[in-house]
Amino acid sequence: MPAYVVVQIDVKDAETYERYKLLAPPAIAAYGGLYLVRGGATEALEGSWHPKRFVILEFPSTEQARAWWASPEYAAAKALRQACTHTEMLLVEGLPPGADPTRK
Repeated sequence: MPAYVVVQIDVKDAETYERYKLLAPPAIAAYGGLYLVRGGATEALEGSWHPKRFVILEFPSTEQARAWWASPEYAAAKALRQACTHTEMLLVEGLPPGADPTRK
């Protein structure tokens, strides 16, 4: 079943973050991940949430998402991101293929 990594990022050092943006995509792809959202415009429809930068990644499973996050391929990029941003990151389990989203 698919899994999603949802990330809210506040960049503190833009130059270092640019280096991160070059390193992260190959590591994400190596674990079957792909970007669904990568820093596009956001608009709060309810509440007061206004992320400065927002990213959504899709992985084939929660296991692959966890493996990517803990991987040696992502380690250097993760260290850069952690040094130059404040990040909130969630791993969210998706619906199984063919699931009826109206049923609990």
